[in-house]
Amino acid sequence: LLGAVGALVLRRSPARLALTIIAVTLLAAALMQRALDGQAHSPLTAPRDARAAATITATLVEDPDGEQYNARVLVRVARIDGRSAGGRIVLATATGDAAGKLRLLESGDEVELSGWLQPLAGYDERLRWRHAVASFDVVELLAFEPARSQLHRTANALRARVLAGGRHLAPTERGLMAGFLLGDTRELPRDVEEQFRASGLTHLLAVSGANVAFVLALTRPLFRRLPLRAQLVAGLAVLVVFGTMTRWEPSVLRACAMAACSMAALYLGRPTAGVRVLALAIVALVLADPFLIHSIGFLLSCAASAGIAVLAIPITTRLPGPHWLREALGVTVAAQLGVAPVLIPVFGSVPLASLPANLLAGPIAGPLTVLGLVTG
Repeated sequence: LLGAVGALVLRRSPARLALTIIAVTLLAAALMQRALDGQAHSPLTAPRDARAAATITATLVEDPDGEQYNARVLVRVARIDGRSAGGRIVLATATGDAAGKLRLLESGDEVELSGWLQPLAGYDERLRWRHAVASFDVVELLAFEPARSQLHRTANALRARVLAGGRHLAPTERGLMAGFLLGDTRELPRDVEEQFRASGLTHLLAVSGANVAFVLALTRPLFRRLPLRAQLVAGLAVLVVFGTMTRWEPSVLRACAMAACSMAALYLGRPTAGVRVLALAIVALVLADPFLIHSIGFLLSCAASAGIAVLAIPITTRLPGPHWLREALGVTVAAQLGVAPVLIPVFGSVPLASLPANLLAGPIAGPLTVLGLVTG
């Protein structure tokens, strides 16, 4: 608190910068400890450790995933056996008839489930970084209601409208369309997804800054005649609705946060340097959710943005050839250099095909995204 006050009182100086860094670091550490404590101590801790049978009332925080005979989805538990559950998140897994019913639902829907709690195990333990505190094996879906939130209802309706544009496509192409437009790869065959990863094109299947920019560009003509403040509010509303449509994946969070910072800076008449906007967005997001630092998608998104912001122009100016080719090559190389420190430790290498693949796919992906959103 003293560091934050000092940073606000002092004029621009090294001391103010140092105090700001110290205040943010201490705040981040405190929030991380609070998040970790919230996982260790909750109303679900005792029944989880006892592997107790229970009935929960919960809200889906994502769209259910799974194959024909199983379903998996993170849910926010409001009540367990009639008692408050503190809004803790659990991984609900189902098989058989319950799985078939659960897969028909979507994010924001409310459900009542019977089953039993148990600790996260194996590969599912990684979900603790998405705030999951337990696993819930579903025996029966007792009841469900559509989303009550107007935001979720609007986002789900728009999402269904966009995806309906591909209902006549073949399954693989329909899955690709959902990935390109909304980052939804649930229907995409694993071999196709692996081909995108091997060629360094997985970012095309995750909603990023480009998708956010296209959506803002498509909606801007609707708000052009509004006063400046109303334009800012409308633009932020578009970001919130689109983020909800794409289920707030980590790359979406980063892109929307950067867009919101840029829009606010333009409204206030302040500079909008890429590195500054990226830094503000990352600090705000990590303070809001400290567990984001454990998300590979978030790290890759931030690393690619940092690489472009810092290296794209220097690389472009040093390359020979026409400007359009130098710019495309400079941005691609900068992004690949940015993500290399994340890709190499996690996946062991950087795909050699990523540079030519991105040069060829990049100019095509933009028009296809706009066309898909409009026609959808």
